Amino acid sequence: MTSGGAKPAAGLVVFVDDDADLLAAQKRGLELAGFQVRAFANGADALKEITAHFEGVIMTDIRMPQMDGLDLFNRIQAIDADIPVILVTGHGDVAMAVKALKQGAYDFITKPFAMDAMVQSLKRAVNKRQLVLENRQLRQFRQSESPAQSLITGNSAIVQHLRLTLTQMADAEVDILITGDTGVGKERAAKALHRLSSRQNKPFLQLNCSALPEETFDIELFGVEPGVKLGVYGLPSRRSIGRLEKAHKGTVFLDDVEGLTLPQQARLLRVVEAREVWPLGAEEPRFIDIRIIAATRADLAQAVSQGRFRADLYYRLSSFTVRVPPLSERKGDISLLFQTFLVDACARLKRPIPVINARVQSHIRDYHWPGNIRELEYFAERFALGLPDEPVMHEGERSEAPGLAELLAEHEAGLIRQALQANAGSAKLTMKALKLPSKTFYDKLNRYGIQIGSYRNGRPES
Repeated sequence: MTSGGAKPAAGLVVFVDDDADLLAAQKRGLELAGFQVRAFANGADALKEITAHFEGVIMTDIRMPQMDGLDLFNRIQAIDADIPVILVTGHGDVAMAVKALKQGAYDFITKPFAMDAMVQSLKRAVNKRQLVLENRQLRQFRQSESPAQSLITGNSAIVQHLRLTLTQMADAEVDILITGDTGVGKERAAKALHRLSSRQNKPFLQLNCSALPEETFDIELFGVEPGVKLGVYGLPSRRSIGRLEKAHKGTVFLDDVEGLTLPQQARLLRVVEAREVWPLGAEEPRFIDIRIIAATRADLAQAVSQGRFRADLYYRLSSFTVRVPPLSERKGDISLLFQTFLVDACARLKRPIPVINARVQSHIRDYHWPGNIRELEYFAERFALGLPDEPVMHEGERSEAPGLAELLAEHEAGLIRQALQANAGSAKLTMKALKLPSKTFYDKLNRYGIQIGSYRNGRPES
């Protein structure tokens, strides 16, 4: 922000032209349009105003003595290549201006020009500059954030309360149940609890409970001793340490805990109650020091009353409960979240940060985001890649005239449901039937909101 009072709504412009009369006239016109204008008769004086923290844009004539507009542009590029420079040129200099555009100039305007056209170009350039500076500040802020701030982004009162709750509970060494709708960030909350705790340098084991196959559940989680005969051929096993034992001293995150079958719940109950695992073939159980965090999007109390979830396991897990709110309850955070996800995506994908145009801003503000943070993050990744800025389709959502993409998505979701039904909810058999790799399969489940756990034992989705 500039010092000396409030900054004009349209932004800051440094205008450079050696024609004193034209410079004075344009300065008055731009000030009437709401800009703060600093006028200079030569590039050398203008450069004294320019640093990497400069908040505005540069508009400069090309034809000037001593230092012309192209020289000034090159000097500014060396200071900060992201400062927008708009060149003012006569018809004879258009070729030079086009070349400068290819080298990074923001825009050029030919003389004589209409004030409206210049104002619109300047407004776009100012918006771009402000976005660049905001993204830089966001990167710097994220480097100094606490684990709770980096994973639970937002300034709304409800999110500040959530961060405070997670911070207070982090070292309490109690099991916690995290509740919330699909995509609200339950995994982020679990990771924040782990990173804020004294276990932060120990393992964080995440188990997708809806995808744990019944046939290998015990071996995968509890392990097996050598010599135990396994499989249809009865081949003796080698010793294998279960995933729970590998998480000793760390945190175990039971994601989608409602997806456990009743037999799986019974076998997991001993771990929750006694912190013991009993590997196949072992003569005695082994103690493990773990903290358990479970997460659910279902009403577990209702699942208990309906006989779908064990009451004893529910009461063990839900002594301390944290609710993660949906985006509908924190709309003021959506723009900051999108910007955060966009910066992260561009850094990960090694892409420049694109300008957020008015249409995208309107979509971010007005769309209701039924998929919550997960959907917003996917949208930011698509925008970073330059893909069409269309929201992800969700079950039950359809435009009045669905297009080919929507129809294909609906058909694909139907095929996945049929395969899950035919294979009694077995992820392994379903992936084999559909010839899908694991990551693609689970990405599609998330995209279409399909709950694999509800297909176990042949039960269709309710």
